Amino acid sequence: MVFLMSLNQDFQPPRSFHGAPPRHPKRRYFSIAAVLLIAVVAIAVLLAGDPSPELEARTTPVEITAPVPVVPPAPVRREIQKVVQSGETITALLGEYFTPKEIHNLNIQSREVFPFTKICAGQPYRICTSDGEFESCIYEIDDEEQLIISRDPEETRMERLPILYDVQTELVQGTIKTSLFDAVTEIGENPELAIALADIFAWDIDFILDLRVGDTFQALVEKRFREGKSAGYGKVLAAEFINRKKVFRAILYQDGKQKASYYDEEGQNVRKAFLRAPLSFSRISSGFSMKRFHPITKTWKSHPAIDYAAAPGTPIKTVGDGSITRIGYTKGNGNFIEVRHSNGYKTLYLHMKGFARGMKRGKRISQGKVIGYVGSTGLATGPHLCFRMKKNGRPVNPYRVKVPAAKAVAKANMTAFTSLAAPLLARFEESRAAEKLAKAEQQEGVSVIESAQ
Repeated sequence: MVFLMSLNQDFQPPRSFHGAPPRHPKRRYFSIAAVLLIAVVAIAVLLAGDPSPELEARTTPVEITAPVPVVPPAPVRREIQKVVQSGETITALLGEYFTPKEIHNLNIQSREVFPFTKICAGQPYRICTSDGEFESCIYEIDDEEQLIISRDPEETRMERLPILYDVQTELVQGTIKTSLFDAVTEIGENPELAIALADIFAWDIDFILDLRVGDTFQALVEKRFREGKSAGYGKVLAAEFINRKKVFRAILYQDGKQKASYYDEEGQNVRKAFLRAPLSFSRISSGFSMKRFHPITKTWKSHPAIDYAAAPGTPIKTVGDGSITRIGYTKGNGNFIEVRHSNGYKTLYLHMKGFARGMKRGKRISQGKVIGYVGSTGLATGPHLCFRMKKNGRPVNPYRVKVPAAKAVAKANMTAFTSLAAPLLARFEESRAAEKLAKAEQQEGVSVIESAQ
């Protein structure tokens, strides 16, 4: 019985599954957790290997770029190049960009810089604009200076500044075959160099009468360049001309505070009281004579003058410093000017086409100043200049007048002058020696007959 009771106590009939909790719930939770842990470890192992491109692409961070700033368009700059036309004023040049009141103020401002009344026809200028608005105007006063007008929101400025050039010094050489003009152009140089050389030696050489075939010249010249382009010549530092086997030399030098001038190798000034001729290039059509048959009046009469035939409009220069005593027109002389010089000399220039600007009675003029232009007014058969010279009222032959030179280099400055001149003249000697050597090498082995031919 006892046995039966213990059996009854230990015996527990099974419970129904529905509605009854599981026998061991914690074990089930541990199993689920273990499965999840194994899954996480497996995924971690897979990720530790080489990631697939798709996975890598999905994990690459997205770059965020800053917005591109909007840049305003650059201003449109324009340069307009023109040449001043005859009769144009500053209003015609800048009236499109300035009001009449502003033009008036510019006129007042220009008086202390460069008066607008001096603007010349034929001179170049350029206007710079930005988006159509005026920025600046650059007017070429001459080969040395320019006038610059510029404007910004605050003010309008006006400046007179030197033109900046790149300068190279070169030695040029030539031989006379027909004329100095032709000799210069034959070696590839510009005609203005011929004029410069003629002006330097104008007191010693008459380039109309004195030149001979075979005459030679050399010059150390400054050649100027602007923005990479040739811009003419600067100074002729030294020059040499051999005329009829006589050597003439000229070295540019500033003696103390005096204006720079040309001196020979001894320091003597090449400038003299009178030029040898009033024209640079021409020909003499009639010489000085006390008895000549006049081609128009058909009578014999004296001709105390020298006639220079030249193209109409050729500039006429006064041969010396002086002042105008008479200017006007007569039936026989046409347009004429008379100039009084020192020491009782007077010169007359007849049959001119017209006078240079500013010529009037009493005006002081310097040697070499253009006073008029060749014409055929009055009793003249063709365009020419009739040039006359008098001393104390009596006619004299200009080619027989001997006049003293200007002042020589001061003794105190002779050492400095010699130091400057020596290397320049040495260049001429070296060039001449090299030329002789080259000719000797060319003639080496050539027979006397062939050389003569």
